[in-house]
Amino acid sequence: MAANPDLTAYYAQRATEYERIYTKPERQTDLALLRKRIPMLLADRVVYEVACGTGYWTQYIAPRAISVFATDFNEDVLAVARTKAVPDNRVIFAAADAFDLPMPPLPCTGGFAGFWWSHLRSDEVDGFLQGFFARLRPGARFVFADNRYVEGSSSPITRTDDEGNTYQTRTLDDGSRHEVLKNFPDAASIRAALDPYVARSAVESLPHYWIAWGDAR
Repeated sequence: MAANPDLTAYYAQRATEYERIYTKPERQTDLALLRKRIPMLLADRVVYEVACGTGYWTQYIAPRAISVFATDFNEDVLAVARTKAVPDNRVIFAAADAFDLPMPPLPCTGGFAGFWWSHLRSDEVDGFLQGFFARLRPGARFVFADNRYVEGSSSPITRTDDEGNTYQTRTLDDGSRHEVLKNFPDAASIRAALDPYVARSAVESLPHYWIAWGDAR
């Protein structure tokens, strides 16, 4: 299953604007916790990162990881990611389709996908997870993090399709408007989706974000 071309085009245009989302005042407490928790969970691991985008989370993971293979479908965001200050020889950025992930350079004992799950349609989640966990060694530590819907902070949901997937309409600096798939799964559905692939998992809900982690089978 190929990457969504509309989503790819949107993030290509948004590449230089993307990290503004991390400056929202009401989200700073949650973000400070995630910036500590995510690298801690992946410390001393060889990490496969999916949908790394501009490398915002890569720059926090890399100093504590053994290495990071950071992938994204979009060359425009990878260009921004490659400007990040990361430890020498510890990060490889590579173009890759999240639904057809390449083999990593080294066996991976950790995996991370931040703010990607919400861009999966409900019928895509299992296929993505199957491919993701196939690139990790048994017992590898996995971490997912994403947004919760918070009225007044999140962009409003402007459409729901027949399968229950939700969409937001977003406007970029150039005035262009884009409909973006953005789902907000609850903790129970996250656990249920992970269950076939993991030995154990935990899901924590923060005011603005959720984080799931555990060990792969």
